[in-house]
Amino acid sequence: MSHQRAEPLDVDAIREAYPILDQSFDGSPLVYLDSAATTQTPDPVVDAMSDYYRETNANVHRGIHHLSQKASIAYEEAHDRVAEFVGASGGREELVFTKNTTESENLVAHAWGLRELGPGDEVVLTEMEHHASLVTWQQVAMRAGADVKYIRVDENGRLDMDHARECITDDTAMVSAVHVSNTLGTVNPVSELVDLAHEHDALALLDGAQAVPTRPVDVEEIDADFYAFSGHKMAGPTGIGALYGKRELLADLDPYLYGGGMIRSVTYDESTWGDVPWKFEAGTPPIAEGIGLAAAVDYLEEIGMDRVQAHEERLAEAAHEKLSAIDGLTIYGPEPGPERAGLVSFTLENVHAHDLASICNDHAVAIRAGDHCTQPLHDKLGIAATARASFYVYNSVDEIDPLVDAIEDAQALFG
Repeated sequence: MSHQRAEPLDVDAIREAYPILDQSFDGSPLVYLDSAATTQTPDPVVDAMSDYYRETNANVHRGIHHLSQKASIAYEEAHDRVAEFVGASGGREELVFTKNTTESENLVAHAWGLRELGPGDEVVLTEMEHHASLVTWQQVAMRAGADVKYIRVDENGRLDMDHARECITDDTAMVSAVHVSNTLGTVNPVSELVDLAHEHDALALLDGAQAVPTRPVDVEEIDADFYAFSGHKMAGPTGIGALYGKRELLADLDPYLYGGGMIRSVTYDESTWGDVPWKFEAGTPPIAEGIGLAAAVDYLEEIGMDRVQAHEERLAEAAHEKLSAIDGLTIYGPEPGPERAGLVSFTLENVHAHDLASICNDHAVAIRAGDHCTQPLHDKLGIAATARASFYVYNSVDEIDPLVDAIEDAQALFG
């Protein structure tokens, strides 16, 4: 089913699973518009984690006793469930649990990059990269003696694909790109980027932190070599992320972290590593969080990712329309549509983004202000910070009105 024809969400019914949203501050009901930073966590996910701690809590892969066996099975099956959600047919052998997207990208950059990159090699990023990608590759390339190039962002907030074709050459070893920009809301043509990388025998790593929560993602259809995402942005818990990697690539990599749980054998002189994914999950892993992430996947699939995407696009379009009507307000990124996700970053003339966020908070409207971990992009745009409103399944179009009221109050206050 096309997401454009997807049945609208029953937001009132969905909100029943989010008691945190049913509160007020100084008489104003909470309007949570900061889901690009962290989504709220529904009761089924909280219950799954609570049930683990009440009924199953034990370390995994270490014990013969019943609780350890139950915990191990639940944790292993969580890998399979999350892999299935993003279209990874290899199951747990292609899906590593990490702390977050940042750790997933660091794993690839350190385990693959430090071994494979050298002088003359190039890593190609985009100008809209999150610091998780940009800083990581910048630092690893520096240590390896490799160069970093950036694909331009045009005046409409889209990637300049002609420039991408210039940047990606036979010297390119890795293309690392954000699937959906957390600042501009741009949905990038990632399949085209991956194809360009592969035409030049380079690998491709995609940052899916804003994509997996908001739209159907199939890593095999995209043909990504690596794909990273986070639990806390997709109705899951904090402290859990995932890295998809093609089976043969993960099997070939050395571990990024060392310690217990990731070894096959150890002597005083040498060690050998366990199988994928366990060789990348040193120490006691995020067991409850992994189980919670699998529950979040179940929750989202029950809603339907086509419907999640359609709902986000409706909200982004409504927000874009209402905010565009405010004098002195500038919105960044593409026009509403399939190339834009459900977030809107903007500036208001004569009002700093932090002041704007503070006045929104006085109205119990939660938005984000700052550079959103895309400082070089903000420098390119010639602005210090933007305010960002971002939406999820529990938001309604009606909640845009309190945001508009708060912005107009800020405008009146600052003249």
